[in-house]
Amino acid sequence: MPELPEVETIRRQLAPRLHGRRVNDAHSHESVKFTPAKEAIGTTFQTLSRKGKYLIASLNDGRELIVHLGMTGSLTIVAQPPDDDLYIRAWWQLDGDETLIYRDVRRFGRIRCVPAGQYNTIPTLAAQGPDALSPDFTAEGFYQALRNSRRRIPTQLLSQKPVAGVGNIYGTEALWMAGIHPAKRQISRAAAARLHAALVEVLEIGLANGGTTLRDYRNADGGEGSHQHALACYGRSGQSCLRCATTLQHRVYDARTLTFCPHCQPR
Repeated sequence: MPELPEVETIRRQLAPRLHGRRVNDAHSHESVKFTPAKEAIGTTFQTLSRKGKYLIASLNDGRELIVHLGMTGSLTIVAQPPDDDLYIRAWWQLDGDETLIYRDVRRFGRIRCVPAGQYNTIPTLAAQGPDALSPDFTAEGFYQALRNSRRRIPTQLLSQKPVAGVGNIYGTEALWMAGIHPAKRQISRAAAARLHAALVEVLEIGLANGGTTLRDYRNADGGEGSHQHALACYGRSGQSCLRCATTLQHRVYDARTLTFCPHCQPR
């Protein structure tokens, strides 16, 4: 699933190309997850922002077009959409004879059009915590959010409530960097501060590398990210830890397969 670095990469590529563009027409897959795309017809794109894994396009009529990429979603601007691509779930015809297309193989993404800031119909957006790269994401606030739950730390991260934008890839990397075992349910204030710093660092590095492409992820230009070549822990079970040379292991916790170093991340 695209996480913060992947979604932010797409946002940065699309924002200048969508600003001030009018939506002359739109179409979508018949699923109610995608039909709100058509509600943008006749509006003009203004800013394109992001919170966590959500892209938020402000429209000139006071509404916002909200897009979540799900597991396999992508957004691209093309001169002419292909007629034979069965995975295009929505498209917006822009002035200037270009089309913004939303492609999603597995159909886990979704689109909404709502009054600006009114996210009651998008519970996961309404309930999520501060964006991981925003000033609102503080070490103390993060610690307080974690200590109020008894779920394992990776599961808390994936809930998006302590912090928004973190998924399995960057969560695994940050836990390894901070030396925290993925089975832990509670951590000290000092450990939370380490994890806070590690999350910011791994996300910023991932963003600098254009995101992680393991299989499906493509940016708005159709290219791949390169951060998969810089992963220190995620997906490296059975290989040597880059810090201590101990063999990395993996376990299933809360239905997620998580990789860790038994030496650097003691339980």
